[in-house]
Amino acid sequence: MSGVQADTWAVLGGGILGQALALRLQEAGKRVTLIEAAPELGGLAMAQQVGGITYDKFYHVILPFDKRTLALLDDIGLGDDVEWRSTRTGFFSDGRLMPLNGAFDYLRLRSIGLVTKLRVAYLLMAAGRIRDGAPLEQISVQEWLTRWCGQAGFDRLWRPLLRAKLGDNASRASAAFIWSSIRRLYLARQGVQKVEQLGFVKNGGYARILNALRDTLIARGIEVQTNTPVSRVFGSAAGVCVETPSGRQVFQNVVSTLPTKANLAVCEGLDAEEKNRLDGVVYQGIICASVVLNRPLAGYYLTYLTDEALPFTGIVEMSALTGTDAFDGKTLVYLPRYVTQDDPYWALSDEGIALQFVDALRKVHPDVASTDVLDIKVSRVREVMAVPTIGYRENAPQSVTSVPGLYFVNSAQIIDGTLNVDATLGVLDEAMEKLELGRTTTEARPAA
Repeated sequence: MSGVQADTWAVLGGGILGQALALRLQEAGKRVTLIEAAPELGGLAMAQQVGGITYDKFYHVILPFDKRTLALLDDIGLGDDVEWRSTRTGFFSDGRLMPLNGAFDYLRLRSIGLVTKLRVAYLLMAAGRIRDGAPLEQISVQEWLTRWCGQAGFDRLWRPLLRAKLGDNASRASAAFIWSSIRRLYLARQGVQKVEQLGFVKNGGYARILNALRDTLIARGIEVQTNTPVSRVFGSAAGVCVETPSGRQVFQNVVSTLPTKANLAVCEGLDAEEKNRLDGVVYQGIICASVVLNRPLAGYYLTYLTDEALPFTGIVEMSALTGTDAFDGKTLVYLPRYVTQDDPYWALSDEGIALQFVDALRKVHPDVASTDVLDIKVSRVREVMAVPTIGYRENAPQSVTSVPGLYFVNSAQIIDGTLNVDATLGVLDEAMEKLELGRTTTEARPAA
């Protein structure tokens, strides 16, 4: 084991957050090594091939107010390649698929009564204007929504939508979760007609972003190590040690962007409070089918579902946003199922899930024939989103640890937002203020 060199930083995890962090550290004059277990960088933003299409493994969009994401794209030379388009939304309830793109469509919904519709509409307007969601972190989402919309509104509308995203964890979530979701959609509506504008990077989506990021990392002298899983991280007199199959590396500082359970498993020397914070994070997973069709569905980018019998929790017709030309005339659809850690779907085979999902898709769109399905691929990630439980701010993992030179920065530190790339980059902004960029020795830090 060699001694530590001055101003050396390792970033563990090569997702968008890890790559953006590596760039920020390099800009601050640090010598940076980025370490990723997978063969390629990208994490949740990685691309895949399905049906002759290479595109995002999971669905992603950019909103006009995603300032951090847009700044990152400018930095890597893709700022001018973002295309903005208006989209339409669908709503499937009681066996009927309807548009949901304005007040008239909303009033036509049959699943909830007029009084409840008015209460829901008032909530959406009021919540969209709330700037600080901190007070909502202390109340359950069910209590808050029932207070605004009544029991009927919660049971007929909000309960199935919450279960779609949170499953059995819906009962543990704070009202800040739904507030942040409403506000993000509220801010996405631009212009006089309040039409929702969504953006994407032309000619490849996040695959282009990841290629440009990697090129930028290498051009700026950042060492990138892929196929390098980390087995141990611990402090020593020489520095912070990182053990991988290729041996032990020593750095002055290490920042882990890994999920909290992974940090708990590999990082040694943490105190009891830190371990409790890491262990207390409740993660939602995702099982998502990417379906390639030879025809479009209904042209809705997003379709909300209130039928809890359906195996997936939403329908995202990506080609309704990008256009089918981006996919050689084919249609790309995502069918996500957000799941708890003990959901029985984890035990099902990809083939079994694919059959169930396609069969259920035809219940929403009966005109889709089996011959219209060109290909389907199922992807799974167990730790996608940290559930914002009641009082989460007080219990969330902290960036600075008790191990000198070891820091944690990950999406579990999103306090009052929903999981998306821009919110994750917001965590990075806050963490940069806490990283001791001026520290030049491995001596223990003074108490805060």
